[in-house]
Amino acid sequence: MTRLSKILAEAGLASRRGSERLISDGRVTINGTVVTAPGTPADPLRDRITVDGQPLPPPEPKRYLLLHKPRGYVTSRRDPRQRPVVLDLVRDARVRLFPVGRLDFDCEGLLLLTNDGELAHRLLHPRFGVPRVYETEVEGRVTAGDLGRFRQGVVLEDGVARPSDVRVLRQARRTTWLRLTFTEGRYREVKRVCAALGHRVVRLRRVQFGPLRLGPLAPGAVRPLTREELRRLRAAAGP
Repeated sequence: MTRLSKILAEAGLASRRGSERLISDGRVTINGTVVTAPGTPADPLRDRITVDGQPLPPPEPKRYLLLHKPRGYVTSRRDPRQRPVVLDLVRDARVRLFPVGRLDFDCEGLLLLTNDGELAHRLLHPRFGVPRVYETEVEGRVTAGDLGRFRQGVVLEDGVARPSDVRVLRQARRTTWLRLTFTEGRYREVKRVCAALGHRVVRLRRVQFGPLRLGPLAPGAVRPLTREELRRLRAAAGP
């Protein structure tokens, strides 16, 4: 028997968290009975499982794509405000993909797209501490002597936040480029930490997620992961 949320995620319907929402919203049945507990055990080979009245689709081949998200795109499958979404950039996916984590509308950089809900769930879970590395341009001058304030962390409304690593990349007349590493992926964490320290973010780009690196991939371009990248990604997500 397998957790129902895991069954939906492995069927490519949504990420693990998205699958949990489908269940808690009462949109999933097992053998005709509505189930609202994501941890409900089921057997996809013996039980009749439906979502919105439709049976689960046959298993899809797993796909893993690395996208250089440009600014001006929403990290979602669809947007109620009709703004461009990241999946508009993937024309021949052939399977139902979803983004792993989020980048703000005005942010850019590395974004993983997949239909492997179980792996996505583990990559995003704070327990595994998968690092996210960002390069950001902030207002004001930040010197090496100021970095101690970043390392000490700040108190946000959802608790203390601090980068696991921070360094100065370069300085301009009125701004500074920083490289920051976080391991939790909280909502707008980079922007909120920098703002709390008096440095508004002007530009933000994610350059690394776990073992994956953005490299020279052009904005809007997408490529499949290599076998070695996928092996290292699975290792980063724990046993």
